[in-house]
Amino acid sequence: MWIFTPKYIKQGQLYVKAAEKKLAYNRDVWSAEACAQMEGHVASLKKALASKSKEGVAEGEKAIEEFCKVHCPVGENAWISENVEVVLVAIIVALGIRTFVVQPFTIPTSSMSPTLKGITGTETKESPPNYATQVLQFATHGRTLHEVVAKDDETIEAIEDFQRPFPRNFFTYTRIKTDKNEYFVNENVKTVAEDFHLMRGARYAKGEPIVRGYTDTGDHVFVNKFIYHFRKPSRGEVIVFLTQNLEFLGNPGPPPRKPSQFYIKRLAGIPGDELAIVSPQLFVNGRPGEERGFQRVAEGTRTNPAGNGYMGYGHDRERTTPVYLTDPSKKFTVPEKSYFPLGDNSYHSQDGRYFGPVPQDNMCGSGFLVYWPFMRDKGTHFGLIR
Repeated sequence: MWIFTPKYIKQGQLYVKAAEKKLAYNRDVWSAEACAQMEGHVASLKKALASKSKEGVAEGEKAIEEFCKVHCPVGENAWISENVEVVLVAIIVALGIRTFVVQPFTIPTSSMSPTLKGITGTETKESPPNYATQVLQFATHGRTLHEVVAKDDETIEAIEDFQRPFPRNFFTYTRIKTDKNEYFVNENVKTVAEDFHLMRGARYAKGEPIVRGYTDTGDHVFVNKFIYHFRKPSRGEVIVFLTQNLEFLGNPGPPPRKPSQFYIKRLAGIPGDELAIVSPQLFVNGRPGEERGFQRVAEGTRTNPAGNGYMGYGHDRERTTPVYLTDPSKKFTVPEKSYFPLGDNSYHSQDGRYFGPVPQDNMCGSGFLVYWPFMRDKGTHFGLIR
């Protein structure tokens, strides 16, 4: 067994492997004489290993070392290529893991709230705390604090997305243009405009805050992309899927398939399930959904949210009309090789009620862990997704 093999034998075997690798890499570079010389050194070392001659192994190793000093000189900047090689291998491994095993996603919207939090903004009356506190809040809560104060008496003329020339598409800003100045907030325009109640034509006096408060990042989650190679998606679990070839039938908004996006929802129905919504309950095959995720959502109603923040399942969404499960009498049977997703925040979720069942080929994986932020205002948030 390897564990009982003498140390000098183990070392000699490693020398043989390294020498054979060097020979394979350099056979088209070295002369025929040099290749034959290396082959001879390897053969001699193998013979010494077979006879377990400690002196012979030492001589064979020394011969290979002397050969490499002549034919494999170490360049002045060899450390650079070695480190680059290590980094490239690490990148390739990481990309492989991301593509086939586990991929991180960020939740942008509130469609799965409060199970998964999207990006939210909160106004405050107080100015941001000191820099050390801001860094701590960002690390634990994913919180970014903002304060934009009017430099003059001015009126907002435009609120728009803005990206720095470099690095482009890396940081997202909102540019607030007034008739006298322009300001930048490090967050997307939808969150800034809606959560901080900005609008064109709004007038601000000099020294008055235009934006004051903070934004909390959406949950960062890991998605298991490997698991569906071994089992089929399970009813009640949180899933990620592509919107490619889905026909968005609600109004307004462009089809989510252009371009294809990743959506994260809860799997309400598997092939053959008959679904119906009798608010606040989701019914599966004629009975209230038994999975804990469905029960949590159904614990509250829109007019009387549950203590945990859920509002129940509903038929309508603000400003839009769904196509599927539109009233208690309308049932839907999930076709074969398809799955029906619903958001936990039923009244603010673009889900299967608007684009129907999701083909099996669109399924990407199962969301299983919130890895950041660690905290929310109501306590610990890091952990397994239920």
